[in-house]
Amino acid sequence: MDYYIVWTWVRSHLLAVVAFFITLVLIYHYFSERRKGITLSKKYRNSIFEAQSKIYLNATQYLISGNKDLAIREFLNAVDLNNETIDTYFALGGLFRANGEIDKAISIHRSLISRKDITESIRLKSLKELAVDFDKGGFLDKAISTYQDVLKINCDQYEVIGALCRIFEDLGEWDQAYSYRKLLSKVGPENQAQTISHILVEKAKNYFKEGNLAECINELSEAFRYSPAVSAKILQLKVYLAEGDLDQANGYFLEILKEHPMYASFVIESLFEIKDSLSFSAKYKMNFAKLREFFLKLDDKELLSFPSVILAKLRLLKECEKIEKAFVMLDDWIKKNPNTSEVLKVEYIKLLITLGKSEKALAETSSLLENFQKTMTKHYCNQCGYDSDEIFWRCSQCHEWETIKFRWKV
Repeated sequence: MDYYIVWTWVRSHLLAVVAFFITLVLIYHYFSERRKGITLSKKYRNSIFEAQSKIYLNATQYLISGNKDLAIREFLNAVDLNNETIDTYFALGGLFRANGEIDKAISIHRSLISRKDITESIRLKSLKELAVDFDKGGFLDKAISTYQDVLKINCDQYEVIGALCRIFEDLGEWDQAYSYRKLLSKVGPENQAQTISHILVEKAKNYFKEGNLAECINELSEAFRYSPAVSAKILQLKVYLAEGDLDQANGYFLEILKEHPMYASFVIESLFEIKDSLSFSAKYKMNFAKLREFFLKLDDKELLSFPSVILAKLRLLKECEKIEKAFVMLDDWIKKNPNTSEVLKVEYIKLLITLGKSEKALAETSSLLENFQKTMTKHYCNQCGYDSDEIFWRCSQCHEWETIKFRWKV
């Protein structure tokens, strides 16, 4: 009875039973052949491994010593020994790129992409490396299209999106930069709100320079929605001046100073960045002159306790040729703050010379030279140390946003 039940079940599942036995036979043959292959090729594989290990050790030593040319030669030997070692190709391509031999790096990565025996993950990595080659070589159009090809395969490539952001920001293509920064905010771990705000401000600046206040205000409103960046606040102040809303401009200017007193001179300098081609330039300049008078008459004790605010007022007074008034203000400040900054002391000496107070100027100069540090530029990046006299919201060296710091230039 039991035999009959088993036979009935086998007949009804005959295909499954046959497939099962065939699978067992295949598994047996696989392991049998694998043991034979391992036995026959062990000596050969050991010799290959030993030779490759020696090559990699030599290449590593050359890299440590800074000799990229010899390291490249060793990796080429590794490729000759075993051209199936994909990692060797990647190492070699990276070395060529670091050595400035971009054409060779491009050739290696293109050869990897064209191979039929590699996985999709290796092909994707090769495409990314090729994009970096184009990027480093300055072939920006090819770099952009190749980076975009990578994203078509896998849109979550954080580093690739970041590279596209950098390129479009370098080129000043703010619409594209804005799109990719938004994409970066979706896939990356860092908050991009402040950077997006800066990018929108750059878009708004272009409209402002064209005299198109309506579009400028639209972009600026969007920038504030992301983050109230300092650049956005300064541009908003410019808009108030261009519109002739002096009460709003004065109040907003005071608000910026109280929130960012270290940027007092910086804000004043930024307000000068107006081109004569603007349709409202004459009106703007007239309103800026009134804002300047408002600032010079400002008697806020809290604000006037900051050296940066004093310096900004001092320079405006000198531009207005109010030398005596500038001297009185600075003389009073230095008496109350004898350990003030070197820049204010230098400005004080200049005023003494201008007013013919030679003996006092000589005494102050001697005191200053005892502990003097010369500064080279007005601004610097607090991330990488990049120096510049120009105002920059995005560092051209490390590409970070709003890392600018004000330095009082002697």
